[in-house]
Amino acid sequence: MSGHPSAGETPGGRAGPVLVTGLPRSGTSWVGRMLTAGGDLVYVNEPLNPQHPPGRCPGVLDAQVTHRFQYICDDNSAAWLPAFRDTVALRYRWLAELRTNHSPYDLARLLRYGTAFALGRLTGRRALLDDPFAVLSAGWFARRLGCRVIALVRDPVSFVASWQRLGWTVHFHELLGQPLLVRDYPEVLELRRLATSQDRVSRAAALWRVTRSVLDRTPGILVTSYEALAADPVPGFRALYAYAGLRWTPAAERRIVRACCRPSGRSGGGFAWSGLSRTAYRPMDSRQAITHGARGLSDQEAARVRAMTRT
Repeated sequence: MSGHPSAGETPGGRAGPVLVTGLPRSGTSWVGRMLTAGGDLVYVNEPLNPQHPPGRCPGVLDAQVTHRFQYICDDNSAAWLPAFRDTVALRYRWLAELRTNHSPYDLARLLRYGTAFALGRLTGRRALLDDPFAVLSAGWFARRLGCRVIALVRDPVSFVASWQRLGWTVHFHELLGQPLLVRDYPEVLELRRLATSQDRVSRAAALWRVTRSVLDRTPGILVTSYEALAADPVPGFRALYAYAGLRWTPAAERRIVRACCRPSGRSGGGFAWSGLSRTAYRPMDSRQAITHGARGLSDQEAARVRAMTRT
């Protein structure tokens, strides 16, 4: 589009930041962590999550999140654009964070993120945003921030089963209450008929269907199958590294193999966990993980999900 950098590039032609998105429980944390294995990215966890933590941290993103699955477009980006420009440029807002969050955990997180952002700028690293709540705004991130956007899509039966096992549901007023989203993607209105339903299987399937429709209509992003990536992670991640403009190194490959191809019962993995900014990802055998995706749904429920999502 005239006046904006092409998808994945900053105005100067350099590779831009990376956004990994997709509905929660679609593998964004896993993919985000694997992309940091090469050492070229600074990991930023869910700045658009309205729950604190990880969201509502103005040091990371100095803007007010009002909805889950916040929709950002050119018509409402006056506050979002400068805030996210600071985030992807790794400019940490120390004073804004101190004014808002004061617990010991918050202060430890401030030091961790503030230091990571400062070191990232000094060493020329790029930001990686792992944010499922950006999924409906993926096009804006690509167009206005020059993000390389990777959107994960999980098989709908596995997705719904995962939400069922966790007891999760979605409140459709979070989407229906965003007029610009409804204007740009009228299929969101399909969710009205389930707005008061207690059927969590149908609600999750409807969310999957509408989100997939939005992603399919979004230019400038890469839609990636979670199952295909999990079934053969090394060539899959090599392709994602190329798309994101990252260096594929022997060290990165070794870390990905240790983290994704860990035989069941073997201790040790490719990553250490500090206790701050944890994600849903843990080292695993990714091929084995996808074989149990439908666990928790009956055959009838799985068939209903297939019918609702037309898969």
